[in-house]
Amino acid sequence: MATATSDGTYTFDNGQPEAVPQMHALESFLDPITTRRLARPVLGPGATCWEVGAGGGSMARRIARAIGDDGSVLATDIDPTHLVAEGNLHVRRHDVRTEPPPGDAYDLIHARLVLLHLPDRRRVLRTLTGTLAPGGWLVVEEFDCTATPRVLTAPSDDAAKLFGQVMDAMMGVLEDHGADLGWAQDVHTEMALAGLTEVDTITHSQSWAGGSTGTSLYETNSRQLEPDLLAAGLSPNQLNAFRRLVRDPGFAVMSYHFVSTRGRLPE
Repeated sequence: MATATSDGTYTFDNGQPEAVPQMHALESFLDPITTRRLARPVLGPGATCWEVGAGGGSMARRIARAIGDDGSVLATDIDPTHLVAEGNLHVRRHDVRTEPPPGDAYDLIHARLVLLHLPDRRRVLRTLTGTLAPGGWLVVEEFDCTATPRVLTAPSDDAAKLFGQVMDAMMGVLEDHGADLGWAQDVHTEMALAGLTEVDTITHSQSWAGGSTGTSLYETNSRQLEPDLLAAGLSPNQLNAFRRLVRDPGFAVMSYHFVSTRGRLPE
């Protein structure tokens, strides 16, 4: 997913070389969780769906298969480079911050790791709510980044401290670009205030071993944010040591906390 920031730049740009491994790591971790959250009664045959900030399109493709030929999925992103239209899956370049919704009366709108990066996230959530069909579902999923992921095992205390130092710097960079690291905790309340019912939230986290697809996300993020991290005072040696650490089989850390919230527009 290409993520627009308050200054018009991109925190995570789909055109970066690191975008593909980032999307692969996210999809491997999150798609099974999201798929369970979109199961009946949320998603059924023939539904009309909008995947916001579709990134590599993995969830858009899963939704397209689930709803069958009588349904349709519109996958949008501010940079749809990695999206491919086929069958009942349609693709459009779209900026959810500034452009009107690309249609209305959606049975499902899904936005994953999108709104936390948008300074006007509350307004966008209400826009999405207003685009639902009666009885339609809004599913918003975010990382809760208010706490540094807990190190479980590390080769040394210094290595564990380095991980925390780099992660704190990365979170600082995201905040500087307009992200709200605690937004995931507010989504449930905001959905209720927007008039949605049957609102429910789950939180998921798990351990990631060094060298796994999960810890590769931390390394990839460090590469994507490297210029800002260096400007924040980290050294190239520290970043290189951090990347070696997250590849070390003797290292283990908890994942980001993933928060999935869904609500339904009354009939």
